[in-house]
Amino acid sequence: MLVDNITLMVKAGNGGNGSVSLLHSGQTSKGGPDGGNGGNGGNIYFVGSTNVTDLREFRYTKKIIAKNGRDGMQQKKNGQKAADITTLIPLGTKVTDVITGDTLEIIQADKPILIVQGGRGGRGNVNFKSSLNQTPKTAEKGELGQERELLLELRLIAEIGLIGLPNAGKSSLLRVLTNARPTVAAYPFTTLDPTVGILDTHPIADIPGLIEGASRGKGLGIDFLRHIEKTKIILHCIDVTNKNPNQAYKIIREEFKQFNPTLLTKPEYILLTKTDLANTAIIEKVTKLFIKEKKQAFTCSIYDKKSIETLKRTLVKLLETAVV
Repeated sequence: MLVDNITLMVKAGNGGNGSVSLLHSGQTSKGGPDGGNGGNGGNIYFVGSTNVTDLREFRYTKKIIAKNGRDGMQQKKNGQKAADITTLIPLGTKVTDVITGDTLEIIQADKPILIVQGGRGGRGNVNFKSSLNQTPKTAEKGELGQERELLLELRLIAEIGLIGLPNAGKSSLLRVLTNARPTVAAYPFTTLDPTVGILDTHPIADIPGLIEGASRGKGLGIDFLRHIEKTKIILHCIDVTNKNPNQAYKIIREEFKQFNPTLLTKPEYILLTKTDLANTAIIEKVTKLFIKEKKQAFTCSIYDKKSIETLKRTLVKLLETAVV
């Protein structure tokens, strides 16, 4: 099961307290101040990683808490700084602060991003000595570490998004275009999670569960529409045997409009699938229907090797000219 959104509490460590201490030695029992500073609390960083594919690590772990800095000690010894925590996050993750609404995206691998900062350690009493106060008995408490509630939403990093109504042939197409192995069967909602395959070096995502009302939570689409936002181009798969292909097309476009209207501006191409089940007259009729709507339409059958090879070359060329 793909875990692509999670709410997470992150808490940096508190700073250690400064020490109040007066020097005691064989020569004096009431020497000057020698209380050390507290150590800083641990920070928490996120680092993008290509080796992490989803957010399942946080499915049952809802909190990341760094340790506190150690308190200062006598003899001017400073408390130890707490260790920082670095957490690997899949590339394409959007991080939103639930309280402030601030967002950031994890788009670069191996670059640490500070999420919450540890509290500064308090100063020990040695820092408060002055000409007027030779034996200060005051020290600072450590500062509290930052705490945030975060919503993590994964958007798959794919250059091509395969969309369409259930049973439009998306999963079968992904199998023959790439090395992906999604479940394929002759009934709706066979694919329950987005699946990514690689065509040459280009990631292609099969986005499942889009039906009328997906943007309002029907079917599975509300969970997966976000994955289309990162694609360079959209390949809209329509079963050529569908009795109302234009309606099938408009259903998905309306869900885009309701979910995120910017999806309507992405480069989109029509792919008429299952051409092995239709005669030439029907294929030409449906193709002309979309040409009339000023849409570029391609055709293929997973059982026609020549059409698949042509489609592969076409997709690579389209990606070369796509503007993100």
